[in-house]
Amino acid sequence: MKIADVMTPDLETVSPNDTLRTAARLMADVESGALAVGEDSRLIGTITGHDIAMHVAAEGLDPGKTTVGEAMSSDVLYCFESESVEEVSEKMRGWWVRRLPVVSPDKRLIGTVSLGDLTSLKGQPRTKPRSRRAPGRSGRESRAIRRAPAAA
Repeated sequence: MKIADVMTPDLETVSPNDTLRTAARLMADVESGALAVGEDSRLIGTITGHDIAMHVAAEGLDPGKTTVGEAMSSDVLYCFESESVEEVSEKMRGWWVRRLPVVSPDKRLIGTVSLGDLTSLKGQPRTKPRSRRAPGRSGRESRAIRRAPAAA
């Protein structure tokens, strides 16, 4: 199965000329901690809530005047629409990210894929879940945490 089959096609983006305040408001509106930065429909970077906090709070910049282009990361992670779900899952696991922009071969933004998109696949073969028990521990032993009675 290809990422194009499971991605969310609607992608909220900001321009490098938008202000950090505009980006922060859009993040709040769409309940996301990161946005793709696009120019002429092409992915050129990402901006995160952390990026905004560092530039506004740590550097004392005005969010109404500082642009996304000044704070964004241009070293952006993404996946291609033609990649398999398995390939993208491995990328996300290796990069420790929860969502990725999806681009066409010429890097035009076409959507986004999240861990939720990947984990909600129905009818897909699932791997056997790992046991959470410690080695050598039987399932019948109590795992409850005992608390000492409170002193009077």
